[in-house]
Amino acid sequence: MTNSAEARILTAKMRFDPNYLQAFEAKMFIEGPQTGRKLTNFFVLLLLATLIATYGLLAASTATVIGAMIVAPLMGPIMATTAAVVMGSGRRALRALALVVAGVVAVITMSTLLTLVVPNIVISFTENAELASRVSPGLFALLTALGAGAAGAFIMGREEIADSMGGVAIAISLVPPLCVVGIALSQGEWNAAAGAMVLFLTNFLAILLAGGVVFLLSGLGRVATIESQTRMRRNAFVLIIVATLVIMVPLSLTAYRAVRNAMESQTGAVVTEQWLAGTAYHVVSVDSRDPLAVITVEGMGDLRPAKELADKVAAALGHPVIIHLRTIPTMSAISPDR
Repeated sequence: MTNSAEARILTAKMRFDPNYLQAFEAKMFIEGPQTGRKLTNFFVLLLLATLIATYGLLAASTATVIGAMIVAPLMGPIMATTAAVVMGSGRRALRALALVVAGVVAVITMSTLLTLVVPNIVISFTENAELASRVSPGLFALLTALGAGAAGAFIMGREEIADSMGGVAIAISLVPPLCVVGIALSQGEWNAAAGAMVLFLTNFLAILLAGGVVFLLSGLGRVATIESQTRMRRNAFVLIIVATLVIMVPLSLTAYRAVRNAMESQTGAVVTEQWLAGTAYHVVSVDSRDPLAVITVEGMGDLRPAKELADKVAAALGHPVIIHLRTIPTMSAISPDR
């Protein structure tokens, strides 16, 4: 069998089954006589997921946060939005998008309130790994979200695996970043809130873009049969692509800063080792975040002035730095022979 023939067979197998269309629409879109019940289920699950995620984040519990991802139903209306766009149904797309917006507002509001009612809690957006990982998204977040969005659309477009969304829910983070936004707002941490919101928007746009492409390739777009539907789809995809390109700007900046900080930390470690030559100290860690460099050394004895180290690091990096030098004293003792 030729490669072209195999490709045609594979493409045919990936095509959207027309007989599945009615069940697909019933599963994807919240409409019809069960609208009220479906909306109730959506918001109850969403608020419960918010409760789980918020306190899981505050407790830095990865397992709890993953549980919240599985419970959260926010992936549904986002996928419905891109499916409606591919089908050329502006009315359905706007309804699904409105549900996404309502869900986003509900999660942020509830997570803010849940954080405020916890007394005497210390929240660190640098030491808490679950919070820190969601306030500075990079390009890897976009690439991961594109893959998850494509997988989600492929799963939803095939009847035999349409209920296998648990893995995709774990792979792409929707409710946890919104909870981080609420937590940050409750603490007045505007930069952290903005970073977490960028992560959510990255995931949201990636689902729309990658999911839409998969739906198109599967043949779902054949539902759009009139010019107004295809025009609506074309305009919506242009908007999604432009928005994705815009969101790549802060992601690229974050990725650039992360690479630069890593390189400067490595340079700072080399310079510090040279500065410590002849002493009983060694470098434990160097964390450079322009213009601050936190340098931790361990050993015993006297050290030269930290200003000397700051001058050497600044000369190596080519710009002024602020050095925070942390020393961990060590003691040696020998027990007497018995």
